[in-house]
Amino acid sequence: MKDAHTKKPRSKAAAAQMRSEYDFSAGVRGKYANQYRRGTNVVLLEPDVAKAFPDSKSVNDALRSLLTVAVRAAARRTRL
Repeated sequence: MKDAHTKKPRSKAAAAQMRSEYDFSAGVRGKYANQYRRGTNVVLLEPDVAKAFPDSKSVNDALRSLLTVAVRAAARRTRL
């Protein structure tokens, strides 16, 4: 029967060292911080719906149109 022991965990010092192939000297701190704060919405479309909309612009245009109709309908209901 084989030995049931797993590999020895690396020491904390070895894990904390940065490898030489990683060079972050040209990195910019907080480059995407504002974008992250604003948030991002990811929506998954069903395949049949995705076929009708080739890109995000077409989806947004359709939703804006629908929103306009919904707002008008709500305004009519409140006037009655």
